Amino acid sequence: MTNRLADKIKALIRTNGPISVTDYFSLCLADPQHGYYRVREPFGRAGDFTTAPEISQLFGEMIGIFLVHAWQQHGTPEDAIIAEIGPGRGTMMSDMLRVIRRLAPALYRTATVHLVETSDRLRRLQAETLAEHEGKVRWHESFDSLPSGFLLLAANELFDAIPIRQFVRTAQGFRERMVGLDAEGRLTFAAGIAGVDPALLPSPAPAVAEGTIFEISPARDAVMAALCERLRAGGGTAIIIDYGHLATGYGDTLQAVRNHEYDPPLANPGLADLTSHVDFEQLASRAKAEGVQINGLARQGDFLVGLGLLERAATLGRDKDETTQESIRDDAERLAGSGAGKMGELFKVLVVSSPEVALAPFRKKAS
Repeated sequence: MTNRLADKIKALIRTNGPISVTDYFSLCLADPQHGYYRVREPFGRAGDFTTAPEISQLFGEMIGIFLVHAWQQHGTPEDAIIAEIGPGRGTMMSDMLRVIRRLAPALYRTATVHLVETSDRLRRLQAETLAEHEGKVRWHESFDSLPSGFLLLAANELFDAIPIRQFVRTAQGFRERMVGLDAEGRLTFAAGIAGVDPALLPSPAPAVAEGTIFEISPARDAVMAALCERLRAGGGTAIIIDYGHLATGYGDTLQAVRNHEYDPPLANPGLADLTSHVDFEQLASRAKAEGVQINGLARQGDFLVGLGLLERAATLGRDKDETTQESIRDDAERLAGSGAGKMGELFKVLVVSSPEVALAPFRKKAS
């Protein structure tokens, strides 16, 4: 089977030389004709991966509870903007709004709901999922076009899909990692010419073995800066959930997923989801530099359990048959379980606010 995007990328390399990992990442996900989000159905069992909101309603409900709490701590402002960037099929927003309507009718009544989504196909799915909230929901091509005002923002698995730059340690120091062609005309990684600012490295380059990879993402940094600027201007709280690491380090985290299995990143451009781990230390330091409050940074499991996930799961299972109760317990464990490879450990939660507020489950104000 021919891969049109692979053919397009190879032609580009033959004409102009190797391309950066950033450009390869962007083409794989967002090429107008053959990009992953244009041609594939990513979500659910029939897709390539399952996100937390698709596992259980518990996830979106916990985020809804958290946003109600944030709204209360901010002084219950009217006409709040409830927004999500990259809302998938609308599942998380649906679960959030159900909880918000029940716990804080005044917030639900006066708020408007805004989804930042570029895919027409996904917009149609979101409209179906959120049909009962018709009239409240608006769509936006970009974050910049959200109306001004107090903002409650959720972003689940947004930053991992924003391209990264990679640098590889060579005998000459760190050089930008590129995608080129091997002797058989297959896509392959190669070292380019551009170097990296040594100040960005977690430890001095000479101490690191050749072949070691270092990743940065100016694009993620820019999105975080825009988000913080928006919070400073209108007030509010943003919750960012993604898989990644709490501290900046070395390592190659570029990965592709296809049909729920890992795939070599260069094997099936446009047909596999391409992501990399999010550097939460860098996002937090960007937020700090932008002058917003860092309420807390935690593992997803600790965050959800701290908010009352287990109690909510028990309530959800009450009066249900044993099989249903078991299923609910399994879902809660999948979302919050700790240990290698578990979502509760892999995924991290960063919450930022402006002006300063104290938010559970983070025990102390962090700045």
